Amino acid sequence: MSSLTSVELNFLVFRYLQESGFTHSAFTLGYEAGINKSNIDGNMVPPGALIKFVQKGLQYMEMEANLSNSEVDIDEDFSFFQPLDLISKDVKELQDMLREKKRKERDREKERDRSKENDKEVEREHEGDRNRAKEKDRHEKQKEREREREKMEREKEREREKIEREKEREREKMEREIFEREKERLKLEKEREMEREREREKIEREKGHEKQLGDADREMVIDQTDKENAGDLEHGRSTGAEPMDIVMTPTSQTSHIPSSDVRILEGHTSEVCACAWSPSASLLASGSGDATARIWSIPEGSFKSVHTGRNINALILKHAKGKSNEKSKDVTTLDWNGEGTLLATGSCDGQARIWNLNGDLISTLSKHKGPIFSLKWNKKGDYLLTGSVDRTAVVWDVKAEEWKQQFEFHSGPTLDVDWRNNVSFATSSTDSMIYLCKIGETRPAKIFAGHQGEVNCVKWDPTGSLLASCSDDSTAKIWNIKQNTFVHDLREHTKEIYTIRWSPTGPGTNNPNKQLTLASASFDSSVKLWDAELGKMLCSFNGHREPVYSLAFSPNGEYIASGSLDRSIHIWSIKEGKIVKTYTGNGGIFEVCWNKEGNKIAACFADNSVCVLDFRM
Repeated sequence: MSSLTSVELNFLVFRYLQESGFTHSAFTLGYEAGINKSNIDGNMVPPGALIKFVQKGLQYMEMEANLSNSEVDIDEDFSFFQPLDLISKDVKELQDMLREKKRKERDREKERDRSKENDKEVEREHEGDRNRAKEKDRHEKQKEREREREKMEREKEREREKIEREKEREREKMEREIFEREKERLKLEKEREMEREREREKIEREKGHEKQLGDADREMVIDQTDKENAGDLEHGRSTGAEPMDIVMTPTSQTSHIPSSDVRILEGHTSEVCACAWSPSASLLASGSGDATARIWSIPEGSFKSVHTGRNINALILKHAKGKSNEKSKDVTTLDWNGEGTLLATGSCDGQARIWNLNGDLISTLSKHKGPIFSLKWNKKGDYLLTGSVDRTAVVWDVKAEEWKQQFEFHSGPTLDVDWRNNVSFATSSTDSMIYLCKIGETRPAKIFAGHQGEVNCVKWDPTGSLLASCSDDSTAKIWNIKQNTFVHDLREHTKEIYTIRWSPTGPGTNNPNKQLTLASASFDSSVKLWDAELGKMLCSFNGHREPVYSLAFSPNGEYIASGSLDRSIHIWSIKEGKIVKTYTGNGGIFEVCWNKEGNKIAACFADNSVCVLDFRM
């Protein structure tokens, strides 16, 4: 093995001083040692060469000390020394240090063995005691676990109840907010209507020389081609011509319903939101924001012939104890059963109530956590269906006076419900979805998604095979239960569509030879009639000046009555394509309906009144 020369060592030290930043020391060493005269190529010497050289030397001494010690087992761990020991001591001293270290380790190992033996002895002596203690502890721990498990179950139950209460409070808060917003919207609409009324009265006073107060008669102007099309529509034929666009023009007084053919039913102390004729008797039900419903006994025959006074008495169905203007008990919806023996009402307190013909409260049905917006009897009369702001629909067993099933599919308030048959129905909501549900099923039988706004109304056709819907997205749609998407998308309206009605014509009706049509009423002030089979608009009735909230077909399917916020009821002849009767009241109209004979029309107004009109052509 070649040895390191002094020249090479001087060069390594010189390089180390340069690399460490000791410039002056490096210069002095280089000058005195004559580094520049050596024949060493500096490029061949890597950086840090001196440090690596010293480290390798120390490692060699360390290895020599370990391998030269005969007492060290070759399988034992390699012993490492401190760098200072390696520099300051020779190999023999290092070996002595290693032997001393090993001796101390053996002494410690023996001490540990003796300690383990003593521990084992003590362990054997106390094994029996420990086993007995373990058994006792096991029983105690088992009891403790049982107690802890029971405690945890109680805690979980309390936590679940707390979470449910929180969710319930949140739902109630949200429903209250929605209801308050809806009330505020209705209030603003009512104020705007009053403001428009004051403006109209001002204009009428200024133009008194052109027409007398109360003369609001109108008739329709329509060209001969449209009349022929309207006649074809009555007989179920489609001519392929363009839809009729009906426009009102004031001409004569022949269409105005005289006051002698009108009965104004007074008694409610707040706006009247709903009305419905009994299917079996001359009884009219009305529901109001004054927390009451009323059953009015309307004289049969024309008002002229029966010579009744202008006041007609009513049974008052009170929904609030004491004060009758308790807003949380506003009556929002009502419906007669098929036999006309029971009246169901829904109100803002989330309860449905069932009354008999004597005005007696038969049942109070409590399950909803928010106002009820829609309510329907099935045809058989054994189930009542309700839809609520709490996002659910509930089917009630009327005889048992208890809820049968609650359907919780919607993510927003339920706006409308409608039975398809005695056990299945459709629901619509602000979440833009429509669900088809069946009693006994926990999942929707079908889901209809396609609207882009709140779905305000759903109605099954007379056969239960087609479902119509209308929405704030300004469209109405027709769905078939055999398809997952709509079959017709009706897009002629320009504003929200509030309600729709099927004609009482076609298969499954008393007028099977007439064409099935669908009518829609919109905030764009128009009523439109649609061909249900082709999905085409047949005609547009444009006589109103404000949003149209309600419409109804006459029982024979020949006329449509529409009610608007412009205070007017128009009765349209589908065959003639014109308004044949009109009546103007003192407030916006929320609902219109025909009696079963088709000779009387009822309407409920925002001025707290209900009007009944004689209709004979």
